[in-house]
Amino acid sequence: MVKSTALQVWPIPAFSDNYIWCIHDGHSALIVDPGDAAPVIQYLQENQLQLTGILITHYHADHIGGIADLLSATSNGHTLPVYGPVAEEIPGCNHPLIQGDEVHIAAPASYFQVLEVPGHTLGHIAYFAPALEVKDPPRVEPPRLFCGDTLFASGCGRLFEGTPTQMHASLAKFAALPGNTLVYCTHEYTLSNIRFAIAVEPNNTDLIAWAKHAADLRAAHLPTVPTTIAQEMKTNPFMRCDQPAVIAAACKIAQRPALDSAAAVLAAIRAWKDQF
Repeated sequence: MVKSTALQVWPIPAFSDNYIWCIHDGHSALIVDPGDAAPVIQYLQENQLQLTGILITHYHADHIGGIADLLSATSNGHTLPVYGPVAEEIPGCNHPLIQGDEVHIAAPASYFQVLEVPGHTLGHIAYFAPALEVKDPPRVEPPRLFCGDTLFASGCGRLFEGTPTQMHASLAKFAALPGNTLVYCTHEYTLSNIRFAIAVEPNNTDLIAWAKHAADLRAAHLPTVPTTIAQEMKTNPFMRCDQPAVIAAACKIAQRPALDSAAAVLAAIRAWKDQF
């Protein structure tokens, strides 16, 4: 367990539905997937935060488009660390990462384990921060997952490059994390994802309750994320491909009496979601 000062994680809205995550201790800040530099620079200036590093999950423009301008505006002539997947072209990346790598950052005091999670893109990675033991006041903060576009609240990313088998394996890595892990998704897709999830599992009471709560959050102009791994295991059909109701829905939409694997179930419901 890592000992540290308390960290704050704040969503910086960008474009129509992106969240750029800022991890900070009140002084130093890390930025996750800065697709646009302008709102990040504004947030850093308004909160008197110094940028000390950038974490990138994958190469799509809405996740990397602001890197150059952000570095130019904040580096003060220093070379800042830019972390990203080794298998993808990330501008300015000077710390390429693979499965099993560890990221240690002095300020804000942070530690991340790197997970390779192909599916949305082939080189996609995620950053998992284990539970934090905070000294003042003494407490334990829950683990955190910065998952890019692999996992969304009640959904998963489109399979632009990877296969259903790869995506299922990637989501299985997330399912193995502690249930109280906070899941920091990078898009506000929750309400549309919930509408699809209810079409898959109309009798899922956890999902029905989540639909109301998520709608209330959005009505109040609040983000629906982070969620938790435990909640996703209850309300996300792509994390529930071994559940009878999801299997039955997948078989029906695929017009097949049976599907031979959880990955095949995921393939069926992902294809359905793409047309939903």
